[in-house]
Amino acid sequence: MTCCFPVNLDASMRRSFKLSKSSSGSDSGRSKSLPVQKGEAPEKKPLVVCFGEMLIDFVPTVSGVSLAEAPGFKKAPGGAPANVAVGIARLGGSSAFIGKVGKDEFGYMLADILKQNNVDNSGMHFDPDARTALAFVTLRADGEREFMFFRHPSADMLLTEAELDKNLIRKAGIFHYGSISLIEEPCRSAHLAAMQTAKQSGVILSYDPNLRLPLWPSEEAARKGIMSIWNEADIIKISEEEITFLTGGDDPYDDNVVLKKLYHPNLKLLIVTEGSEGCRYYTKEFKGRVAGIKVDAVDTTGAGDAFVGGLLNSLASDHNLYKDEQKLREALVFANCCGALTVTEKGAIPALPTREAVLQILEKATASQAK
Repeated sequence: MTCCFPVNLDASMRRSFKLSKSSSGSDSGRSKSLPVQKGEAPEKKPLVVCFGEMLIDFVPTVSGVSLAEAPGFKKAPGGAPANVAVGIARLGGSSAFIGKVGKDEFGYMLADILKQNNVDNSGMHFDPDARTALAFVTLRADGEREFMFFRHPSADMLLTEAELDKNLIRKAGIFHYGSISLIEEPCRSAHLAAMQTAKQSGVILSYDPNLRLPLWPSEEAARKGIMSIWNEADIIKISEEEITFLTGGDDPYDDNVVLKKLYHPNLKLLIVTEGSEGCRYYTKEFKGRVAGIKVDAVDTTGAGDAFVGGLLNSLASDHNLYKDEQKLREALVFANCCGALTVTEKGAIPALPTREAVLQILEKATASQAK
């Protein structure tokens, strides 16, 4: 399966990425840090705090079959907010995760995976009475993903406001979340309280609805729940399919639909991802489209989360990036590359790329265009 992410870089964008590459220094591709004088603390990186679910995905050992036909399953860490947190850390950024898992082997495994990937997991809680959430997911031969969730209830649904590490949220530059944590109480109230804490502290709110219909009581409940916090976000990333669902069937490619029905007055940046075709962007001042990179896709799981991680890592370092179209386009090219690289390997977290890997694929893309 070929996943087409064609990318068009103009001359200034090529120069920008070449400078980034050359600044990494050593032959091994590892970035050099500036020497720190004795008694001088190293510069702190801007923090992105991700809130929500972390779970175990069970993926069939054979591709292209239904869950019932699968001969066996392989476990993998999952959960979109956690994937984003790891994606940012892999790129050299600073991230933390807030959520709840079971006080069980899977819960301890997930906390350890975050720690191994340099994600601050101090905001995690372990529920002694509920299990870590499980999801069975497969990509059928017809290309459709099939999900089966086990959360009746799972620990992630039981996080309370009293368990929130609000000081950690206040330290963030960006607070990122999805909509799954809005489905059930007490997690919904904890989610709203976390958003309020972030807002009051001047933290940028980033929202990726990440629609999972099987988890909601009904389609109407999903629409209402997702839109209930829509106008609070500063940054929203949404897919074409989610546009169609939230607007009741409108054309996701129509700019007027996006601007009239989904772009709210307080929004700084709205991103529409188009899968293998790249993404579109909308701000108060301008709109446009950035195409992607051609790769051979093995597994599309986590591609959207890798994209979000790439974008938020750039925004964390420059909160005004969305005001400069050239800088925004460069950040979106980078994010597209993160998504493209992720689909070339199986699994979400194992496939999330390093900054060096992204710069390498960008260098190849610019070299091929220069010929």
